[in-house]
Amino acid sequence: MNMAVDIKKLFNEELPAAIQKNPGKATEISAKYQLNIGGDGGGQWFIDCTASGPKCEAANPGAADCTIEIHESDFQKLIENPQGAGMQLFFSGKLKVSGNQMLAMKLQKLFDLRG
Repeated sequence: MNMAVDIKKLFNEELPAAIQKNPGKATEISAKYQLNIGGDGGGQWFIDCTASGPKCEAANPGAADCTIEIHESDFQKLIENPQGAGMQLFFSGKLKVSGNQMLAMKLQKLFDLRG
């Protein structure tokens, strides 16, 4: 059984650190994301992967190209198996993507930066 990901730590510490280390790779994604994760361990984060960023911060400024809504329990599945779980969650309505849906696929590149 995989250890559950600490979502708050992921978005408040790990991703910002990864972006800081690899700003060039982050800006290659060239999009702004809003992640709204429901549940006690969730929250709202704005991830700017454009030249004006790149950054990841707890916020909801409403200027995202792609907004992703998911419950924390489903986000855990997504982190463990992005390819397999992503489509399954999307088609069952547990992963809601608004705005440019193609950008949701590119978000995986950002998580890969954590190495």
